[in-house]
Amino acid sequence: MRSLLFVPGDSRKKLEKAMNSGADVLLIDLEDSVALDAKQEARRITASFLAEQRSVAQRPRLFVRVNGLTTGLIDADLDDVIRAAPDGIVLPKTIGGPDVAHLGAKLAVREAEFGLEDGGTRILAIATENAAGVFALGTFAGASHRLMGLTWGGEDLSADLGAETNRTDDGAYTDPYRLARSLTLLGAAAAGIDAIDSVFTNFRDTAGLEAECRAARRDGFAAKMAIHPAQVPVINETFTPSAEAIERARAVIVAFKAHPGAGVVGVNGEMLDRPHLLRAERLLRRAGRLA
Repeated sequence: MRSLLFVPGDSRKKLEKAMNSGADVLLIDLEDSVALDAKQEARRITASFLAEQRSVAQRPRLFVRVNGLTTGLIDADLDDVIRAAPDGIVLPKTIGGPDVAHLGAKLAVREAEFGLEDGGTRILAIATENAAGVFALGTFAGASHRLMGLTWGGEDLSADLGAETNRTDDGAYTDPYRLARSLTLLGAAAAGIDAIDSVFTNFRDTAGLEAECRAARRDGFAAKMAIHPAQVPVINETFTPSAEAIERARAVIVAFKAHPGAGVVGVNGEMLDRPHLLRAERLLRRAGRLA
């Protein structure tokens, strides 16, 4: 996956439109974009939409962002949407591995109740929406076999910190959010799962989005979230490995296979060691999943 598009769960029209956005994953939202008095209607619309789309062969993966574990709303969210078998659940305000394990237990109960595959519902955790979550980023390893990705958020974090803004005048993140982003990347690597970059909120700034996508890919993020369908093509293009990159990765792997005992090999005049092999293998795995 490369692109994950947020869509309000209380708008049937927006959900149907998003199916043709080109996004690899739709993040159907029952949390921030839905008012409290609209939650139940959003659950109904989301469950109906999931049930209709479940058997469609060529479709994006469908995840649902529920309300957080401490809101008193998550059980009603899960009761309504899990019976319609979403591909995954997005957990906001996550504070480390224990929260993921807690959600995993809730999912297991409902999968059994509704006759669904045990463990089939995956989890994507948003892990930096408060200061406590930032300090827990090293606790996700082994939390749940359902956990497939870790992402971060700067908007709720800025509210938790009492910040005036989370970006400088030139659009760059300020230090607290750069730290949260970096620790998310490290936490995901430690847990052996994908790191997914946060949203770029100015959906009209295509150049800024492209630059942020390139930086995220460079640093090791596998994908990026989007808040508007217009952002999806830019994200997909940036996170799709180029033909040249794939060819180079194959050349690295071939060189190491030709010299299985070597610690260093030469490829096109450049001396490469084992970390380059690991990077090449990771790139080809990602390309294979996209294919």
